[in-house]
Amino acid sequence: MSNPPPSPPSLAELRKEIDAIDEQVHRLLMARGDIIDRLIQVKKTQEVGSAFRPAREASMMRELVQRHRGILPLDTIEGIWRVIISTFTYVQAPFAVHTDVSVGESAMRDSARFHFGFVVPYVSHFSAQAAVEAVAKSKGDLALVSAISSRTPWWNALEADGAPKIIARLPFLERADHPAALPVFVISRVADDAMVTEVQTWSVRVSGWTADVARAVAPLAEIVAVPDTAFDGAALLVSVTEPGFETIKMALIKAGASVRSSALVGSHATRYTVPSNGPAKG
Repeated sequence: MSNPPPSPPSLAELRKEIDAIDEQVHRLLMARGDIIDRLIQVKKTQEVGSAFRPAREASMMRELVQRHRGILPLDTIEGIWRVIISTFTYVQAPFAVHTDVSVGESAMRDSARFHFGFVVPYVSHFSAQAAVEAVAKSKGDLALVSAISSRTPWWNALEADGAPKIIARLPFLERADHPAALPVFVISRVADDAMVTEVQTWSVRVSGWTADVARAVAPLAEIVAVPDTAFDGAALLVSVTEPGFETIKMALIKAGASVRSSALVGSHATRYTVPSNGPAKG
């Protein structure tokens, strides 16, 4: 005679399992905090510079989405990890997030809070230039500015040696209906060995900028253009995969523009595109 199948667990038993997991998660976060505390002590003697590590963060986020399984939305997982990373960075070296709200206050605030949480101070400005200037005057703050449009060539302020640079482009995980979908650049100062250079950002000044020139280079790079009356042309912010800037420069010249100046003003990781059907379900 066969044995009857085991009865399903009760609600009380399942809730007890959840409570045990919650306790483990909390203990692991506290253990992570203990390690960060030790890391702070090591950095005091071995490292000088910002606590931001764009290359390491990009690697962590790629691994996160690749291993994610189950019914928990990726938005939730990304949001949790973003808060963990930014909060522990803030614990190591306090910083504030300066934002240009001229592109939309609610969208910019959503981006700042999703990627950096509520512990990190949030400071709004009415222009990208003001946000960048605030970062330039700070020791370790960062700025969020639009990555697709601008009223002024704020990136000119990033050309000088020692100036802040573009270190990231958000959202890093590109997917449909992202809860913080506003395309923004992150600007700050970080150690050279912490940068990721998959995409370079260049400040370029050209004369002879026309609609035909814009159409000629549009397929080759992401470009933000602002009229530059001093050169009867335009100030460009060009984002191009390394080492493709020379290709852009030659395309500008071939299309009839003259390149007056160019300067590398930052770099960031190639954005990770999540498939439309999302991560595999387990």
